[in-house]
Order: sequence, then structure tokens, then C-alpha cells
Amino acid sequence: MSEGAAPKLGTIRAVTHVVPDLDAIRAAYGTVLGYQPVAEGTLPVDTAAAWGAPAMAGRRYLTLAPACGTPAWLRFVESPAAAGWQALTTHGWNATEILVQDVDTLTTRLEGTTFRVIVPPKSLQRFPMIRAMQVLGPAGECLYLTQVGAGSGLDLAQAAAFVGHVFIVVAGGPDLDALFATYAGFANAIDPSVSTRVQVISWSNGLPPETEHAHGLVKLPLGTLIELDAYPAVTRPRDTAPGELPPGMAMVSFTVDDASALAGLATYPALLPGGGTSACFRGAAGEWIELVGPP
Repeated sequence: MSEGAAPKLGTIRAVTHVVPDLDAIRAAYGTVLGYQPVAEGTLPVDTAAAWGAPAMAGRRYLTLAPACGTPAWLRFVESPAAAGWQALTTHGWNATEILVQDVDTLTTRLEGTTFRVIVPPKSLQRFPMIRAMQVLGPAGECLYLTQVGAGSGLDLAQAAAFVGHVFIVVAGGPDLDALFATYAGFANAIDPSVSTRVQVISWSNGLPPETEHAHGLVKLPLGTLIELDAYPAVTRPRDTAPGELPPGMAMVSFTVDDASALAGLATYPALLPGGGTSACFRGAAGEWIELVGPP
């Protein structure tokens, strides 16, 4: 971004996961969560190069939309190097939070599927009217599935289908200040960090369940958020194959209305429904951030 520019990040446009088996993703997300394909093909050479991942050119990709039709997509790119990835143990993007209408009923629907519940539904420590569970998907990806009840006092999006759209994306790293510095060039408001028990982080890293973890928020429009987590010392940078995107949750795309957000970055056509002009850069924890402006 250009010096002195202060554009705002818009809503979450897409979350990109690198997975070992695209067919398993299609089946699981379609049958269980009601997400349906809106685009698929092979990754263009120019897009792979713009992502700094030239080795991924020609790999299959699949973009899925929620049943509610909200333009917040899940995009999956196939790579054998993603096999065995474990969410919440390495730095970068780690969790995708999706709105649901009835988290307890959804738990029953997940039984016997390739989604594995790792933290069953429970009310949040600070906001008991919000109930959430955490699951691992068929490629080891971590999903927070969240029911937002009335009375929280928070300006959060609501589920427009039984399983709705992505409304929060979560990145983790060893230095919370550095994580926030990545977004300092944007004019979005932030919520300063607090420390609470985050059971899923403790469980994933072999820590006592009462361990507290610091985390804060970057506010986006329409009740959507970026959550930034301070990860414990046992976590590590994510191993990435040469010329590829990081395995697992690799990239999050955000809308931007101000062209100054793309200044100084190499632009390319967005590989997303609706098109647009994109640019990307890496955050402090190795997370890829894609900005999607108008054509």
C-alpha cells in the first residue's frame, strides 16, 4: 500500500484452503454443510505466479458457496503437499468461523461424517448467548461453527441458512503486536486484546484446558471480523513446499473499495465469482492476504 494511505478492509470475500483431495471436500461440504460449487477448474499460471506459488499452476481448484448465497466463498486448491496438515499448531491462518442457526442440531448431523467434533457446543465464557463448537474437516481444516443468540450486545452477522457464511477468520502467531501491525495500514477499528481460555488451542497443543490465550479483533463491515491469536511457544512456523501456498488454511480474500489499497502491489484478475482486480501480500505470521477491488 502507498505511504499514508488508510483504506478500509471490507467483508470476507473468500477463504482459500490447500487440501490433498478435492473430491473429498466436494462431497463433505455439499452433503453435510450444504455448500455448492460456483466455480472450478485448474489454477492459471498467472494466478499461481501472483500468489508466489508458481508450482501450483495447473492444480485443480473448487469454489463453494453457502446455501444462503452470501458472497463469502470457500475456495480449495488441491496439493499432495497438504496431506497431514494439523490446524492450530502452526503460524498463519488457522480457523474459519461459520454462522449456523442451530449448533446443537448440527452436531447430530455431523455424526458419522468426515467432520470430527473436537470441542462440542458450549456457550462462550464472555458471551453465554453465543454457542459454538469446533470441528476438523476432511483435510484437517478447523471450522468454528457458531450460533449467535440475541442479547450479546455485539454487532455480529446472523446465519441466513442452517449453515451460513464465513464471518470470522482467525490467524495465530507468536507475537500478537506483530500480527496487529500487519493491519495497521488499514482504517478498520480494532478491539484490544484480552486473555481467555481458548479450549481448542490448548487441546491442539497439549496444554492444560485452563490455559489462557491473548487475542484481539479487527472489525470488518456487516458484523464480520478478523481474530488475531497469540499462539503458545510450542507452535511453529508452517512448513511450506517450495513454490506452493502454505498447506491448510492459506489465504483470506477481503473486498476493498479504495484503489489505494492496491497501490504498490502487483495486481491480477481475481479468481473469484464476480471478478475484480486482486493483489496479495503476506502478514506477520505468514498468512496470505488477498485484496479484491473492483474491475
